[in-house]
Amino acid sequence: MIEQTTDDSYARKFHVISIEKSVPPEGVAEGEWYHYVIGGGSSQIMGKRSGTLKSVTDHVEEFVGNLNQRTTLGYSPNAARKPVPKKIIPNNLSSDSQSKVS
Repeated sequence: MIEQTTDDSYARKFHVISIEKSVPPEGVAEGEWYHYVIGGGSSQIMGKRSGTLKSVTDHVEEFVGNLNQRTTLGYSPNAARKPVPKKIIPNNLSSDSQSKVS
């Protein structure tokens, strides 16, 4: 089992709380499975993943990095974005018409 302690620096960011060996999910007969817990403030994310302890740890650490990047940016850097529409100025409000009005 891997555990990381929490302190004030973790209060605003997601971090790995634990990764420990677990039984396979129902319906899966074989494989090496791990249960992980990620924490951030009052939120917790729990999941299961198959693989070696190293591969699961690498996955969870990458997941935590992505979560922290999203919370810093305010959006997912991988999400598609809608293009920002051009600002449309009606003809009667254009700068040329404003100069003709006295």
